[in-house]
Amino acid sequence: MDPREPLDQPLVQSTAQGIPPDARRMGFDRNTEQGALLALTGSLDPDKRGHKVVAWLLLVAVAGPALFVLTSVLVSRA
Repeated sequence: MDPREPLDQPLVQSTAQGIPPDARRMGFDRNTEQGALLALTGSLDPDKRGHKVVAWLLLVAVAGPALFVLTSVLVSRA
């Protein structure tokens, strides 16, 4: 054993768990609003029923307001 080698390997703290590398390059991390949402959705496991429910609820929460605005614009023009 080389005496210059550290005895214990340093712990790697992954603050970017669930965040894709391209999002990390853009500066997203768990401390930003968008990064926290990316981390949450990136950590969901599709094999777990509860995670699927959360994914569907997030989809409705994000797409719902956009659909309401779109339908109100289309109805007001008719």
